[in-house]
Amino acid sequence: MKAQFTPSQIFANVFQNYVDAWNAAPFSKYYINTVFMATSTTIFEIIISAMAAFAFAKLEFWGKNILFTLFLATMMVPGEVMLVPNFITISKFRWLDTYYALIIPWIVSVFAIFLLRQQFLTIPNDLWDAAKIDGSSSWRFLWTVMVPLSKPALITGALLKFVGSWNAFLWVLIVTKSPEMRTLAVGLQTFTTESGTLYNLLMAASTFSVIPIILLFIFMQKYFVAGIARSGLKG
Repeated sequence: MKAQFTPSQIFANVFQNYVDAWNAAPFSKYYINTVFMATSTTIFEIIISAMAAFAFAKLEFWGKNILFTLFLATMMVPGEVMLVPNFITISKFRWLDTYYALIIPWIVSVFAIFLLRQQFLTIPNDLWDAAKIDGSSSWRFLWTVMVPLSKPALITGALLKFVGSWNAFLWVLIVTKSPEMRTLAVGLQTFTTESGTLYNLLMAASTFSVIPIILLFIFMQKYFVAGIARSGLKG
């Protein structure tokens, strides 16, 4: 006869899997590292991308279009090609197994610059001219006018970066040695051993690792859709 399980037994078994998965590795530290890395890279990227996008969209300087084309051309270079040069640079600075190695190489994104530039181009130049007449500096105009008017595009870029940083695996695996510096994506390796994979614990750990991203997208999806539509990237 087939074994019969009550709903309470099933729930207790599932809950026990979550508890065992959480206790199998320092997942609280993995969570802290992941949140800190994803948040830091997102904040720095948005600040740098906003400044670069403003320069390409509103300022006039020699070689602007050529430089922007070169920026876009770097998007065709696979990320794996940059692993060795980045690792060598990080090693020279003695940043291995530190937050510097996890954050600094990824605070600039050409795609984010392109996304914000497309949004900034939709803002009338009359606002820029009026701000200059009133004595506003470029820095003040960027953060008090351009950025508030581009909130959907900014949130879109931030969401993409946050999710990418949250799911980062290969780079984190390369530049970290101690469990105290690793993130959730790398921490899931705990359940893959030479004797096999503990699928019940791996699935439980994967679930509580991905839940924050799902909730984040649910609450921010309207800004994500609006940012894609307004920046001219829709099909």
